[in-house]
Amino acid sequence: MFSKSKINEPGAKAAEPAKPAAPEAAIPAAPKGAEMKQPAPKAKPPASVLSSDLHIQGNMKTTGDIQVEGTVEGDIRAHLLTIGETATIKGEVIADDVVVNGRIVGRVRGLKVRLTSTARVEGDIIHKTIAIESGAHFEGSVQRQDDPLSGKSKAAPVPTQG
Repeated sequence: MFSKSKINEPGAKAAEPAKPAAPEAAIPAAPKGAEMKQPAPKAKPPASVLSSDLHIQGNMKTTGDIQVEGTVEGDIRAHLLTIGETATIKGEVIADDVVVNGRIVGRVRGLKVRLTSTARVEGDIIHKTIAIESGAHFEGSVQRQDDPLSGKSKAAPVPTQG
């Protein structure tokens, strides 16, 4: 368990300094800055949030996600669109996924459309799949299409004046 050291005994040689370790020839050094450069997985950017005190007049278009809590008077196109409980949209909504918690006055086009119990939609919904929770308020027509984002309706065109 314990051993007696001969360092302090008279006549003992001083401890030799430790020799530096031999360089490792088997592992070549990587160039500076080249360590572990693997492509990082692309992180999905967070949704753009439009706060409840924001009022926008005009159209919005993105390939990303939008969460609306305020008021928008115009059309919105996005990948994932979440309409918050305090939000009001007056215009057409087009997105791959649409989750409605608030109010939309206008047409909704989406691959997946979900109206939660607090949703109020006044307009037509064109969808591939739809879910309407109990308590949701909806006035309009519902039409299923394989490609609702294309804008090509199977219904007869509405005549315009002029």
